Amino acid sequence: MSKKYNKLVRDLIPDIIASNGDSCVYHIAGAQEYRKKLFEKLKEEVGEVCECRSEGEVLGELADVYEVLDAIMKVEGVNREAVLRVQSDKRVERGGFDKKIILEKTS
Repeated sequence: MSKKYNKLVRDLIPDIIASNGDSCVYHIAGAQEYRKKLFEKLKEEVGEVCECRSEGEVLGELADVYEVLDAIMKVEGVNREAVLRVQSDKRVERGGFDKKIILEKTS
């Protein structure tokens, strides 16, 4: 049975599909398509994190999010240290999420 995806997958997925005795059709994305598909993949992976029901599931899905973020940083020419520095600056300026504050309304 044929199934259509049209989504970015990890580099070894075509080989894994072949090793299972199946076949697949794929192409190598150009720069613009790759960037677009990375952001689609980020949304997909974040959605999967939100659907997790156990700590083990969360760990695996967060690892997938990090993999996509690493690829986006590479495409955007941003290094991890710069992102962590900005994250730290924002935490100092605006705080983190440790206090679990839920803003209900302002006036």
